[in-house]
Amino acid sequence: MMRQRLLRWGAYLLVAIVFAIVCAYLSNWQFSRNDGRQTQLDLVQQNYDAKPVPLGELLPPGQTLPEKYQWHPVLLHGQYESSGQLLVRNRPHGGTSAFEVLVPFRTDDGRVFIIDRGWAVAGDGSDVPTSIPAPPAGEVTVTARLRPGEPLPPSGRGAPAGQVPSINLPLVAEEIGAGSAADTGAYGELVSESPAPATRPHAFDAPSDDPGPFLSYAIQWILFAIMGFIFIGYVIRTEIVKHRDEAAGRAPRGPRRRRDRDMADEDALLDAVEH
Repeated sequence: MMRQRLLRWGAYLLVAIVFAIVCAYLSNWQFSRNDGRQTQLDLVQQNYDAKPVPLGELLPPGQTLPEKYQWHPVLLHGQYESSGQLLVRNRPHGGTSAFEVLVPFRTDDGRVFIIDRGWAVAGDGSDVPTSIPAPPAGEVTVTARLRPGEPLPPSGRGAPAGQVPSINLPLVAEEIGAGSAADTGAYGELVSESPAPATRPHAFDAPSDDPGPFLSYAIQWILFAIMGFIFIGYVIRTEIVKHRDEAAGRAPRGPRRRRDRDMADEDALLDAVEH
């Protein structure tokens, strides 16, 4: 009998250990996500409002954008190539699924850099924006924040002509075509244009500074692991107490009834009246 109980308690403990390992893995995953989110927030704080510098200082032609320069403003001078304009589908702006407007920009030294000029919503009764403000013609000085390209959608979904499913820069360069040799190391989110056009697509909001729930989730998984051991300990202790009572010939212990303060005071008052 004792051997059976020990085996059962060992099984309980093994379950608690496996549960704790799973909780530890999930907690570590949430800590990793929290670290990644904090890195993003630090980059935004450091770079978002930094002084703009020429594009080539941070991103030489043919290079991939270093993480430490994400969100940093850069200056470009040249001309928009409006004929290569593309729309990016299914972008969450303005509480709806909007389109972002990509336009290639040819700098004075011949480099083609993709500028995301902002977002627009579909017109009434249309699946696409019916009117998109055109970029300024002629020589323009553009300030934009550097952003890394995006992967292709995992679903493999495509897009109609003149549109792309994500800002995947090799795909964007392919869609622009005509030997543009567009830069695929990064693109720029528009900050300003000089001379400024009369209208432009909706500007981007500043990135959120919400750190997310990852840290609290990580702590919760640690608490779950501890609670698992506490629960198993409670179950084992209950079985031990029950076994001792049975061995001593006593009835199993039921829950103790607690008399609250009001009941005690009432009993004392009745005793005083009777006497």
